[in-house]
Amino acid sequence: MLCLVLLLLAALGVGAVWGNRSLQVQEVAVDCPGLPAAFQGFRLAQVSDLHNATFGRDNARLLAALAQAKPEIILLTGDLADSRRTHLSVALSFARQAAAIAPVYYVPGNHEARLAQYAAFAAALEAAGVQVLANRAVPLVRGSPGGSPSPGWPTPALPRGPGTPARQRPSWGTPWRPFACPARPFPLLLAHRPEWFPLYAEGGAALVFSGHAHGGQVRLPGIGGLFAPGQGLFPRYNGGLYRRGQAQMVVSRGLGNSLFPLRVGNRPEVVVATLHPAPSVEGQ
Repeated sequence: MLCLVLLLLAALGVGAVWGNRSLQVQEVAVDCPGLPAAFQGFRLAQVSDLHNATFGRDNARLLAALAQAKPEIILLTGDLADSRRTHLSVALSFARQAAAIAPVYYVPGNHEARLAQYAAFAAALEAAGVQVLANRAVPLVRGSPGGSPSPGWPTPALPRGPGTPARQRPSWGTPWRPFACPARPFPLLLAHRPEWFPLYAEGGAALVFSGHAHGGQVRLPGIGGLFAPGQGLFPRYNGGLYRRGQAQMVVSRGLGNSLFPLRVGNRPEVVVATLHPAPSVEGQ
């Protein structure tokens, strides 16, 4: 009996390690109303909530998965670093190598918002070839400059600054006016926190890439995520594709852990999205 118990415990331990260290590449096709025809088949890889984790030596397995996916751009949707374990060299090394695979766009998450050394970290990311999109927008052009119409721009996460209440709801004030401009053909938004999806839709976002929820940390069959910061128990936005009117949001379950160190039924995830033009859709 003791041997059986030990074998069971060993199997559970191996399963826990595998479930927290084995990468899953999640392919998702997104039909995008208003997407310019030139962006048919456009591939984006999303890395979220790495929290300074490593998958293989110097993140070799993670980088290999990204290279194999052949993305045209790579999106880093916040919490690349971790405010509790500020090994920024891990995050910077990964970002530098990812930029050699495809152009990289980054928005800070709530952990970077708490970093005293965030300004130096952002400057180091820029030096590594990463476009840091904190409170700014850039045009996204497929292929050579001027060769294709822009579908919009990756734009900032909405990080809270020091002393700002965690649950304070942002508004489309002056910093966000450029994003809310209807003249852009396809506003693409990078936003770390998915619970503000109604706000992003209100602001005119066509497609949002988000993270933060860690997939609900524990995923239950037939139910989904158990808990997410900012959403509480059984969070609505914890992983997958969501729609609200004309807006859509892809939420990554992320890769690393922070305060709670264990995922259950929730393997670390790299999202690879392929975009397709589509007729207008409605729904919530």
